[in-house]
Amino acid sequence: MAREASPKAPARKPRPAAATPPARVGPPLDYGQQVAIFSILAAANPRPTTELQYRDAFTLLVAVALSAQATDVGVNKATPALFDAAPTPQAMLELGGEGVTEHIKTIGLFRQKARNLIAMSQRLVEVYDGKVPSSRTALMTLPGVGRKTANVVLNTIWRVPAQAVDTHIFRVGNRTRIAPGRSEAEVERAIEDNVPAEFQQDAHHWLILHGRYICQARRPRCPICPIRELCPYEPKTTDPV
Repeated sequence: MAREASPKAPARKPRPAAATPPARVGPPLDYGQQVAIFSILAAANPRPTTELQYRDAFTLLVAVALSAQATDVGVNKATPALFDAAPTPQAMLELGGEGVTEHIKTIGLFRQKARNLIAMSQRLVEVYDGKVPSSRTALMTLPGVGRKTANVVLNTIWRVPAQAVDTHIFRVGNRTRIAPGRSEAEVERAIEDNVPAEFQQDAHHWLILHGRYICQARRPRCPICPIRELCPYEPKTTDPV
């Protein structure tokens, strides 16, 4: 008797391709082009800031830590109640892991983030007298806080011209050649080296907002881009928005 053919395992869906750095990094735009571009962005939005909701240094630190692999909109839905319940590191400790988890369970990776918030608050209380430190090195000793998070807090709270490079800024920096680089660290350095000093403070806010709403990943909205005539990216999209 012939054997029945064993059923075939279902084909696996291909994994989405991971983001890769640009194959070739071109030179940054020259000084005059940088001035022209940032003058346009500044005129359109003179006081850019983070879209995360916060009340002080601690709540901003919490919000930025929660925003990793999550949207600002999603974080903003969860944090008001969390900030009411735990407005300080000591209050966060008193709320406890289960209480924090309940408040942030709509955010991606919420269990790990809840553990980080408790550990972060513990260190703030024990080492920094319940206050958020104002140096990058000290901030990065806190659980769940990397360079990007530290730079957002330094820039927004203490007005340090620190550049928090995320995927939006990495994309815009390379597409426009405002700050080309093969890694987030290289793009951060390129902003520091090439963006004129008078625009350094708000550069990362302008770039992230430009990437979020105009220079989008799959299809940039070139027809409504305010810096279209200065941008070297080709081919530009021409479809109506």
